Amino acid sequence: MNTSKSPLVIPFAFPGIDNVGCHFGTRIGGYSADPFYQANVSFDQGDDDKRVLSNRDALMKSIGFAHWQEVRQVHGTTVAFDPEPAGVAARSTVEADGLATTRPGQALIIKTADCQPIFVAHKGGKHVLALHCGWRGNVAGFPTRGVAAFCEKYGLDPADCSAVRGPSLCPAHAEFKNFDAEFGPAFADYFTPDTKTVDLWHLTRDQLQAAGIKERNIYGLDLCTYSLVDFFFCYRKHQKTGRQASIIWIRG
Repeated sequence: MNTSKSPLVIPFAFPGIDNVGCHFGTRIGGYSADPFYQANVSFDQGDDDKRVLSNRDALMKSIGFAHWQEVRQVHGTTVAFDPEPAGVAARSTVEADGLATTRPGQALIIKTADCQPIFVAHKGGKHVLALHCGWRGNVAGFPTRGVAAFCEKYGLDPADCSAVRGPSLCPAHAEFKNFDAEFGPAFADYFTPDTKTVDLWHLTRDQLQAAGIKERNIYGLDLCTYSLVDFFFCYRKHQKTGRQASIIWIRG
């Protein structure tokens, strides 16, 4: 494990969009103790508030953005546009699963422990979108709907956008024993009956393409939170656990 108190993050660079910063968080580093070991950034899981605040502060200082901006994630399809700048101690009361901004230095935070953090950047580097997408979000078509709302709000062409999906539950471990009730026949192509698993990664890619993002501009970090529990929080394996932060922001 990392001995540094600064949370370990995985950087991603959108090709040709140098003005946008993007990092995917891990559980490594930070100040929290079991079962939130180490870099939990969520106040809502039962962790000590002071340790959560220390984790957030260390993350912000190590990466170098100005404002911490999050929402109260509820597995819905709402996107919060241009929220007012906030700090690491803020507890948002805005219920949404997406955030978008044009403000430089305002980091959009997605908290996950198996769900997919999805980031979208326009080629001009002045518009960014962050989505929290669990399986319910996929069923509701949130990747498609979120990108559509983003482009409509700012007058953008989705063909000029790039997207990346971060570490999350991989196809081999995305088991759904009640697939018919939870997903239904419209998603049968993504379901493997023998293992009762759903390829959420493939589904998200298709939904981003359906929004108009070109296939060549869709990226994925194929790292499984269930398989790599030493590196990522995983709700499926440990229901009482923390949340890692993934971050996108406009530099400047």
